[in-house]
Amino acid sequence: MTEWINICAVDDLQPDSGVCALVGERQIALFYLPKEQSVFALDNRDPFSRANVLSRGMIGDLQGEPMVASPMYKQHFSLRTGACLEDASVKLQTYDARIDNRRVQIALGSD
Repeated sequence: MTEWINICAVDDLQPDSGVCALVGERQIALFYLPKEQSVFALDNRDPFSRANVLSRGMIGDLQGEPMVASPMYKQHFSLRTGACLEDASVKLQTYDARIDNRRVQIALGSD
């Protein structure tokens, strides 16, 4: 059974933007897309710059794939899979995320 962790209220998020949440010792970037009524969660650490900055990246889509552009070196990461769209060998950890009763929740894996 998946254990969902309450992170914040949906109203705490900025539409079409990211915020960082500290969950345990992990920095997790949360992105809220109100048009789709969806939230995405992935590691906040940019693997190229090794800085915790992805929650500050610009979001958009590339060929229909929702993505965030790193504010450091501008690589694009899929919000769905965490895959770097320029380098298939690089992938961010993603987390299941949902909105339940106006609360944002994520499920941490067992890693």
